[in-house]
Amino acid sequence: MSLEITFLGTGSAFPSPSRGASALVLRREGQCWLFDCGEGTQTQLMRSHLRAGRITKIFITHLHGDHFFGLPGLLCTLSLQSSPDASRAPVDIYGPLGLRSFLWRSLELSHSELLFPIAVHELVPTRDQCPAEEFRDFSGLDSSEGLPRGPPGRVVHLDPGEDCYLLVEEEQLVVRAFRLFHRVPSFGFVLEEKPRPGKLDVQKLKDLGSYFDLFSLFLLLL
Repeated sequence: MSLEITFLGTGSAFPSPSRGASALVLRREGQCWLFDCGEGTQTQLMRSHLRAGRITKIFITHLHGDHFFGLPGLLCTLSLQSSPDASRAPVDIYGPLGLRSFLWRSLELSHSELLFPIAVHELVPTRDQCPAEEFRDFSGLDSSEGLPRGPPGRVVHLDPGEDCYLLVEEEQLVVRAFRLFHRVPSFGFVLEEKPRPGKLDVQKLKDLGSYFDLFSLFLLLL
């Protein structure tokens, strides 16, 4: 499995003329996965060799502005560059609880309609992920009767047995989120490649009998 990482921004607090706010792209098999989307990320994408239209998943580590204020603008720009397609798979967006409300309100207040579907999957934090005085419970946002629900998606709770959140499971890899401590609840994302069984030539092994060394066995497993 081929992976390519491009840092679009490594700055803190705000973008500068020479350094973008936090954003990173992982490219695999023709798809782009975006990790964080600070202000100005779409400009950095335009300067890079990457194609923003290939973004299929977005992961937000935490709800500080320098890590996600660029997300509504990026989605709107992607929409302007898209054509309506009812068969298009949604762009999956993963992030802390409250992200769905932020996106819905941003798009609603700006009268923005996306020409492609999105799904927002929210991770429910635990209270020990930030100082007690900084913790905010966003579980009741937009729950009042009559308010739209916003984009569809899952609410993902911590698996206490694994101490992580299972986000994506594909044939070749698994993506999990782990809790981090910060001024607001934060998450780290781990991409784990699944084990790939070697190809053992059983007939060659039988022909060799007991007369082979570890190097020969290694060659057989290649």
